[in-house]
Amino acid sequence: MIVFDLRCKKEHVFEAWFKDSAAYHEQVEAGVVRCPVCGSSRVEKALMAPNVATRRQNKEPAQAESDQSSAPMGEVIAPAASPANSLQAQGSVTTNADLEKVTEVMRALTELRENVERECDYVGGDFAEEARKIHYGEREPRGIYGESSDEDAKALEEEGVEFARVPWVPRHDS
Repeated sequence: MIVFDLRCKKEHVFEAWFKDSAAYHEQVEAGVVRCPVCGSSRVEKALMAPNVATRRQNKEPAQAESDQSSAPMGEVIAPAASPANSLQAQGSVTTNADLEKVTEVMRALTELRENVERECDYVGGDFAEEARKIHYGEREPRGIYGESSDEDAKALEEEGVEFARVPWVPRHDS
């Protein structure tokens, strides 16, 4: 991922994240990068300050690396009220506040996944069947997780089986 400071024709400056420099050029040429303030698609790179390491940063490289690695980036899709918000949700345009919110949500979802995997039994595609057996007392109560179709989930709901659908964050340990 690469971040650029961009400026629109009305001089609004904002940050935008791209897969690489080629993705930036493709999106700008296609007119999909828009100013989050005025919606203008006439944007260009703004002057950016280089990231210069200070002595304090040099003394604590392990801490800086762990801070960065604990904030995995992933695709987040959210409802949008405007074209600018839609682009932000798709990862084309973002602000520091948006990035902080996404990072916080991703950390929480990653922690939730780790807890579920540590504390519960994986039952794969047999989730609905196993959940029913536990609900009706045919199996010892225990935490389980796995996959189910929308139809199975609806049927479980109608039967009063307690479960939750959780957005599963992909691993970023490669």
